[in-house]
Amino acid sequence: MNRFWTLCLIMAALILVDQFTKGAIQSSLQWGQSIPVIDGFFSIAYVKNTGAAFGFGAGGPEWFRIIFFLALPVIFCGWIFYMLVKTISGPYYLSLAYGLILAGAIGNLIDRFYLGYVVDFLLFYWKDERNHFPAFNVADSCITIAAFLLIYDFFVQAKLSKEKGQGNVSDPTANK
Repeated sequence: MNRFWTLCLIMAALILVDQFTKGAIQSSLQWGQSIPVIDGFFSIAYVKNTGAAFGFGAGGPEWFRIIFFLALPVIFCGWIFYMLVKTISGPYYLSLAYGLILAGAIGNLIDRFYLGYVVDFLLFYWKDERNHFPAFNVADSCITIAAFLLIYDFFVQAKLSKEKGQGNVSDPTANK
């Protein structure tokens, strides 16, 4: 099986895990309820995120929410898919990064289209849940891991450019 189809299977599996875990949270907990897993540090909680990362834009007008949380992400998914195809013959970690972003974006878009919000449930905090990092989910985790892979690629490209004496790292697909 070639790399593209392997990545498609990975993305499908991650989207299914994301949707399954969100469904389990919705059927097991009431909105706002949390279950401590590691006291003073981590809980499973049912959080409805009507905004973007860290709740950005949650209180915006409906037209804003439709454009920024439905229309633009669909266009963005098309661009990410293009980047995945463009980098498929390059380093595996780079095409994996685009696959992870796409899986995460699709997982959260499914929620937005069907529920009007994203289900978040992983809640990390220090001592008291009131001092918490914003809750997140499997899709958000995929996107975060992908961001680290892209940062890694930036440094790899910078090193390759320096070794070749080019000094230009503006194209993330260069030198592949």
